[in-house]
Amino acid sequence: MAPTGTKNKYSVLLPTYNERRNLPITTFSLTRPSPRSSSTARKSTRSATNDYTSNLEWELIIIDDGSPDGTQEVAQQLQKVYSSSRIQIRARAGKLGLGTAYSHGLQFATGNFVIIMDADFSHHPKFIADMIRVQKTKSYDIVTGTRYAGDGGVYGWDLKRKLVSRGANLFADTLLRPGVSDLTGSFRLYKKEVLQKVIKSTESKGYTFQMEMMVRAKAMGFTVAEVPISFVDRLYGESKLGGDEIVEYAKGVFNLWLKV
Repeated sequence: MAPTGTKNKYSVLLPTYNERRNLPITTFSLTRPSPRSSSTARKSTRSATNDYTSNLEWELIIIDDGSPDGTQEVAQQLQKVYSSSRIQIRARAGKLGLGTAYSHGLQFATGNFVIIMDADFSHHPKFIADMIRVQKTKSYDIVTGTRYAGDGGVYGWDLKRKLVSRGANLFADTLLRPGVSDLTGSFRLYKKEVLQKVIKSTESKGYTFQMEMMVRAKAMGFTVAEVPISFVDRLYGESKLGGDEIVEYAKGVFNLWLKV
């Protein structure tokens, strides 16, 4: 945590690839989040949301992997609107993997907390207020969004994809016993120094990166809390998840089972 009396700052890491149409919506929602309405957060919604919208120090770090659709050009326009102090663009030459994107962006984060999320608006920034509120209750090292606990849920997926996601989490939970309900989720709040340590110990670079991050964090003794979130399928573009990623995930679970 920051020293007493020091204001917290939150760095949002946003890896992008062909997210030209989603990026403006996500960025605008980060600056204008709507209040939560879940029964677990209703009593604190007003204070948490006001804290987030009025007093939060934040920056958005866009890590684009050479998108051919003009994502970087859109990011540059957004930077002009919100200023370079709010939005950093840390582009890379090509697709080098999700894990390396976070490592790259983390180098430029100036906040003492780091938020990771998807750029396709499947993660609504309104849940950040809940994450911040929960983190403060016991100074948790990590707060992770979960689709599979409380009033969390998945919307816009067909039955097949829901079964694949749910099955992947149950498979990992059976072998690894991580103590969290959503290992494959990618909407999380970290203390910066914790994220630096966990990333340094993580070997995966692709789809299994999020899972390994959480398993290693728990093995290292870091404290983790969960916040229910609603995951909504992307507004524009196609999912990057395919058969190769599913095979990679299964291999990653077995490797972690052997090593951690």
